[in-house]
Amino acid sequence: MPSVTSQQPGDQRVTHEFETPTPEQIVAISAKHVAMMETSDADDTWIWVGMEHLLLHTVGRKSGNEHKVALPFWRDADGQRIVVASFGGAPTDPAWFLNLSDRAANPDVLVRVQGGLFRSQPQILDGDDYDRTWAGLVADRPWYDDYTVKAGGRRIPLVRLPDTRPA
Repeated sequence: MPSVTSQQPGDQRVTHEFETPTPEQIVAISAKHVAMMETSDADDTWIWVGMEHLLLHTVGRKSGNEHKVALPFWRDADGQRIVVASFGGAPTDPAWFLNLSDRAANPDVLVRVQGGLFRSQPQILDGDDYDRTWAGLVADRPWYDDYTVKAGGRRIPLVRLPDTRPA
């Protein structure tokens, strides 16, 4: 896991001092984290190694079943939550992103954060918005640039999850 640098309030910088888990390990870790997030609002559940996390609910694009995934998020310059579809640098996009990309199955998504729940109309970033957001993200969490290399140059998707309406 990353380790926290000395942080000031609002500082999102985290240093990278871990070996990235495999995609299989990421799935197992996320499943355990989801179970914890569903039963606790404690800081040690929602803030891991200096990164705030959220619980994202999507609908399977093929199955129609609800899926949940625990994800770290980063706030952009406007304070909006950004999640990164890196899957630890895997060569393919994670299932949660593929589901979220299917607007018919997921016109909006349910998001749980520490102490709250809201619906969001996800925004998949592109163009200058993507470039600006990516630059800010990797300034605080540089291992994401390493993930791009590991993923064979796959452009790692960024998704903004605005608080669209109460759940």
